[in-house]
Amino acid sequence: MTSTYDAIVIGTGQAGPYLTSRLAGAGMKVAIIERKLFGGTCVNTGCIPTKTLVASAYAAHMVRRAADFGVEGSRGAVDMKRVKARKDEISGQSSSGVESWLKHMQNCVVYEGHARFVSPREVSVGGETLRAERFFINVGGRASVPKMPGLDQIEYLTNSSIMGVDFLPRHLIVVGGSYIGLEFGQMYRRFGSEVTVIEMGARLIQREDEDVSDAIRDILESEGINVRPNANCIGFAKDGDDIVARVDCTAGSPEVRGSHVLLAVGRRPNTEDLGLDKAGVQVDARGYIVVDDQLRTSVEGIWALGDCNGKGAFTHTSYNDAEIAVANLLEHDPRRVSDRISTYALFIDPPLGRAGMTEAEARAKGRRLRIGKRPMANVKRAVEKGETQGFMKVVIDAETNAILGAAILGTGGDEIVHSILDVMYAKAPYTVIQRAMHIHPTVSELIPTMLGELV
Repeated sequence: MTSTYDAIVIGTGQAGPYLTSRLAGAGMKVAIIERKLFGGTCVNTGCIPTKTLVASAYAAHMVRRAADFGVEGSRGAVDMKRVKARKDEISGQSSSGVESWLKHMQNCVVYEGHARFVSPREVSVGGETLRAERFFINVGGRASVPKMPGLDQIEYLTNSSIMGVDFLPRHLIVVGGSYIGLEFGQMYRRFGSEVTVIEMGARLIQREDEDVSDAIRDILESEGINVRPNANCIGFAKDGDDIVARVDCTAGSPEVRGSHVLLAVGRRPNTEDLGLDKAGVQVDARGYIVVDDQLRTSVEGIWALGDCNGKGAFTHTSYNDAEIAVANLLEHDPRRVSDRISTYALFIDPPLGRAGMTEAEARAKGRRLRIGKRPMANVKRAVEKGETQGFMKVVIDAETNAILGAAILGTGGDEIVHSILDVMYAKAPYTVIQRAMHIHPTVSELIPTMLGELV
């Protein structure tokens, strides 16, 4: 049996439901296919559940700091079963909300099962063949599990499987010193676990400037997290109830003994079991679907959105992919991926908000720069809150006065960075925000001050 649609969307992650609603709202007959969890990574194992856990960890941390604020506090004991239950409830509401929205959407039919292409215009799902002239692949990604000696001898966690943890690991060994690993590392340290972060590189989050990496390491180590960089050869062994991680580091013990291991060493796209070869869709050496600046694949009538296209690994880039596709298809607005400015956050506490280029990236382009930098210890709002770790930094093109990039590592940094980002999108000089009058006492009010002290 073959059913025919105007468009078929594969995957209900961040781009899929919005795209489906716009296509269906334009009068198209749309099918959307989901093989497992409605809402994709963000709703089920990414943004929403992890930030819910971060909030619980922050609460525990602040309880323990209560005396700093003149408040009689407690020891901040954590009930991990209740922490997980809260996370499950919030995440579950989001997932069921997406499912209900799609299943009650006019002009939309939901299929539950694994979709595979059988031709450039057909997919099979649950024994049925679906046909359309337009396909939108939105299958996301999953944790990468690299080959490491002894990994097959131990049980390990990923960002997905750790969502099922309702107990406190005695000693969590985190392999990977980037966004996922550091968020979980600080979170579990605040819950009460001993935590060691193992990083193959010379420093944490190597895509950031060295001063940002160094400051983040200081923040984590101040909370008792052990950071082991330069771990060039990582292996594992089981020793009774312990897991032994072997590390070939330039300093420190050659072994780390722990109770649990979290692998946080990157992501890979869910593209290997889609039958893309049957459709003629090109993928690169890492399995990402090759797309152009408007997200079109190598086959006319097939687009790829979200994490599977290698154009971004965030919820906001996925949603923006859907906006770009909708603009081109329905609004005759030629939006492009290259129009957007890179922006993201690291949700440790305090968070890092990043927009545009790092200082190192700007210098590598040979630009003449002016730099503004201000420690959070000089920001009165941060002092009032007792959260003075970190700094803010902005990179300016000395010839054009354009803002090239910014890093706000400090309380509220993930929100404050947007005031800079919006000026960048407006293609306005830094003087626009420098001359703006901001509210006192806030963190944002120091951005104009910082921009008035460029060197």
